[in-house]
Amino acid sequence: MKFDTPAGTNPIDQLKVVGRPTPRIDGPRKTTGTAPYAYERHDVAENQAYGFILGSAIAKGRINHIDLSEAQAAPGVLAIVTHENAGKLGKGSKNTAKLLAGPTVDHYHQAVAIVVAETFEQARTAANLIRVDYARVKGRFDLAEEAKHAPLEGDGSGEGSSAPPVDRVGKFESAFAKAPVTLDQTYTTPDESHVMMEPHASIAAWDGDKVTVWTSNQMIAWGKEDMAKTLGIPKENVRFDSPYVGGGFGGKLFLRADALMAALGARAAGRPVKVALTRPMSVNNTTHRPATIQRVRLGAGRDGKLTAIAHESTSGDLPGGGPETAVAQTKLLYAAPNRMTSMRLAVLDLPEGNAMRAPGEAPGLMVLEMAMDEMAEKLGMDPVEFRIVNDTQVDPEDPKRPFSQRHLVECLRTGADRFGWSRRNAKPGQVREGRWLVGMGMAAGFRNNINQKSAARVGIDAKGVVTVATDMTDIGTGSYTIIAQTAAETMGVPLDKVIVLLGDSNFPVSAGSGGQWGGNSSTAGVYAACMKLREAVATKLGFNSADAVFEDGKVRAGNRSASLKEAAGLSAEEAMDYGDLAEKYQQSTFAGHFVEVAVEAYTGEIRIRRMLAVCDAGRILNPISARSQVIGAMTMGAGAALMEELAVDKRFGFFVNHDLAAYEVPVHADIPHQEVVFLDYPDDKTSPMKAKGVGELGLCGVGAAIANAIYNATGVRVRDYPITLDKHLEKLPAVA
Repeated sequence: MKFDTPAGTNPIDQLKVVGRPTPRIDGPRKTTGTAPYAYERHDVAENQAYGFILGSAIAKGRINHIDLSEAQAAPGVLAIVTHENAGKLGKGSKNTAKLLAGPTVDHYHQAVAIVVAETFEQARTAANLIRVDYARVKGRFDLAEEAKHAPLEGDGSGEGSSAPPVDRVGKFESAFAKAPVTLDQTYTTPDESHVMMEPHASIAAWDGDKVTVWTSNQMIAWGKEDMAKTLGIPKENVRFDSPYVGGGFGGKLFLRADALMAALGARAAGRPVKVALTRPMSVNNTTHRPATIQRVRLGAGRDGKLTAIAHESTSGDLPGGGPETAVAQTKLLYAAPNRMTSMRLAVLDLPEGNAMRAPGEAPGLMVLEMAMDEMAEKLGMDPVEFRIVNDTQVDPEDPKRPFSQRHLVECLRTGADRFGWSRRNAKPGQVREGRWLVGMGMAAGFRNNINQKSAARVGIDAKGVVTVATDMTDIGTGSYTIIAQTAAETMGVPLDKVIVLLGDSNFPVSAGSGGQWGGNSSTAGVYAACMKLREAVATKLGFNSADAVFEDGKVRAGNRSASLKEAAGLSAEEAMDYGDLAEKYQQSTFAGHFVEVAVEAYTGEIRIRRMLAVCDAGRILNPISARSQVIGAMTMGAGAALMEELAVDKRFGFFVNHDLAAYEVPVHADIPHQEVVFLDYPDDKTSPMKAKGVGELGLCGVGAAIANAIYNATGVRVRDYPITLDKHLEKLPAVA
């Protein structure tokens, strides 16, 4: 099915099932411990052995020699695989560095070997007996230092894309120089880790020249393709299966070492092998959100209208990697006739920088929205009104291209009203409650809506049960439920008459989970398959498909009806593909974030008191799961603002705080009352579902809202995230 014209009225618009607050259908399995996560799938292959990966002890250099003699003689050892006996390996198209080191080492904790043994303890003990002689070479680990000579991304002098190195509209420099009010500030965001609850884990088993990998992965088709490419075998010889994923946040988008090394270990041992990365390995072996250095310049008239806006960002990655696209939202969020954005990419020898929930916009808005707050203060304007004055209904870089929908102003006004923004004291450091300094802050949220081709297969059995199969994944987002709701709505059956099968590469290829495209795209694919099945059912039962109504498990037209059971055995497979509507209309999601904080006047301790997000994200398919996504994202935003930071050892090139004891994330005591409001305006330009993504929007802007609230409470502006108490303690207002 091709979606190339705005959606008209369709079966989803009945909203008998879709749009209803529906508990997750996979909830009982998760809460009873019966949902099969990758490492726990003891029943999928007999006689499973255990693998333990040894990571590189250096960040850059070469392996001179590997002595395996002690490890091979250790009790229970079945096989050891290194680059010397792994056979010829390729590199996945979505991997920046190869997953198995040797003889060169690209980053710290890059896999050097896997030991396969009868027990986990035997594999771990033997891995520690491997002796590796390295030749360490000097690496580049300091972003601030390397940023001094980092090339513009896309200018041909670096390892980046072929995109233009600088995006310009109008004449920024002259407009900025003439502006009556200006801002020019530099901000930093740190390296961050996904630290999802479930570590990267896989079980691999070979059957002749074919391998099955039961794994934890967000994008099944990507993983399958890159596994085949890395092993040098046909794609059809690889099967990935990932029905449940215990969190990913972008860290499980790609093929990683757990899956590859499990496959190599299983081939060498002649037995199925299970592998889970230790927490330190997850942090240094896989990917992370890269640190940024960002400069924002704003110029405005006395009336508050922006005349010039520039946003420049520098980040780092391994050779062949890409930048953190922190300027993405600045191209679209506010009107200004003169604009400039650019990115620089420094080559670093740290572990791979890549996607983490809302890549680009998350760190970009932490900066842009703090700069907007500072500019509002310079202008003497309310921060909400300053943003409203600079709203736009068209793409600022291409005014002929309108937004499909844009209700940012309503998000801001609704949020201000519900939060009690009028009670905010605009002068910082003025509101006290005992020993606490109290402040309010806000920020706009923005995340693009992306549509991806997605397919599904839908069938009917003799009991009238509808079964949906697609390789879509559920990473805790509620995919099972909204897919079931879509099938129930379209086929006219109760929710308990739908079975959803996910995460198997033998199923039709879906959009997968990433970029907040999964919900809208995967349900649109299911809708397409259901509509094709409806035609087949109508034909078999003797109805005109245009007149047939599907409801209550029956098909009817006029005075005649038939049970859906009578169409048992029929199935249909279809994909939803997209035309050029996304080129004609800018498709984005918006939010207004509001936060109240209290800062202890003596110690500088920061406590969040209230959080509100008002979201404009098209039709909300399931308010319960959508709210869960947003409050989870708000919580992640609190972590980014106040505590999350990977500490870089700039001598040896690794992240020091590589476990949950030292990498701090919010806990229950850190998170107060959270309120979420959905405007719920169906967008007919996005898909027949008229929905958009929401899972990442909830994060975008939250960090800046917290930062702005802290400034309002204390009068101390901290421009280097995270805002830990040591960064403002000495500048706090004097305690009376």
